[in-house]
Amino acid sequence: MSKRTDFVHSEKQEPHRLRTKQILQEHPEVRKLIGKNKYTFFAVLGLVLFQVAMAWVVKDRSWWIVAVAAYLLGAFADHSLFVMIHECAHHLLFKNRAANRLSGILANLPQLFPSSVSFERYHIKHHSFQGIHELDADLPNRWEAKLINNYFIGKVIWLLFYPLFQVFRINRLREIKPFDKWVALNWIAEAAFITGIWVAFGPKAILYLLLSFFFSVGLHPLGARWIQEHYLTYDEQQETFSYYGVLNHVAFNVGYHNEHHDFPSIPWNKLPQIKKTAPRYYDSLVSHKSWTRLFFRFLFDKEISLYHRVIRKDRGKVALTDESRPDMDLVAQNGHQANGQKPSAKAAAL
Repeated sequence: MSKRTDFVHSEKQEPHRLRTKQILQEHPEVRKLIGKNKYTFFAVLGLVLFQVAMAWVVKDRSWWIVAVAAYLLGAFADHSLFVMIHECAHHLLFKNRAANRLSGILANLPQLFPSSVSFERYHIKHHSFQGIHELDADLPNRWEAKLINNYFIGKVIWLLFYPLFQVFRINRLREIKPFDKWVALNWIAEAAFITGIWVAFGPKAILYLLLSFFFSVGLHPLGARWIQEHYLTYDEQQETFSYYGVLNHVAFNVGYHNEHHDFPSIPWNKLPQIKKTAPRYYDSLVSHKSWTRLFFRFLFDKEISLYHRVIRKDRGKVALTDESRPDMDLVAQNGHQANGQKPSAKAAAL
């Protein structure tokens, strides 16, 4: 690769809907993996209680102990909570949409920044419109990529303050409604939680939770996840990458990113089964084995910058209201055809 000064422009549609269709045709048994996992709620509850307990443990400790605990323990817990919020965003816990959103708000509490509801609306658009700069919040702003460039210190700052850079992307995504009553509830719940922790445990508990949050998404090997998923670190023809390393065991299989994009209606515990069922579709793709190795490579390799992302203008036939369930839509389409019925407009567009 050479140093880039612009994103990688593609004339093709995003690759996942086609692969979803091909896999379902060749391996119809994959449809049995689609569903909910209500037991994920207990993981949410356990992780929240763990972070609250840790905040209590460090409340009277030295500042350096607070920081070390956040880096070595809190970051992993908060990263897992991000995965839980992600599961809730795709409504993979319960059939009831409100129950999923409330679970996401619960998972969001120890992270201090009210974001679970907003994440849902922006993340679903990332699936539906991958690479469309006006709708995909996962893509960096042009000024952001230019500012960070390929400099080591720039990448350090970007990872350390990654959540703040994401906030600056909202203004670009003008077709997405940023606020409603659910967002308000998210903010109210977070404010109440922060107040309760401050009154009960004091400022060091808040600092522990704050550092845990920033380490979980930034200057930490776990931060390599944001590079792993869609940055063109190996192949400019492949725009989504999976991670098959050992940290999937504590990150609820979030590394199975190609599999998740192909089948967003399959919960975290069944993602490895997609690869096992249809290995020829995934074994041929480039993947990552180590977040730690990728973390340091991103920082020190001057040929990798924020410009190493695919962008496109072709939205295809996807409606702005799309809920990013191509797997369920295709299963429904096949069911209609089997019964001699006309498929819905959404299914036909696939």
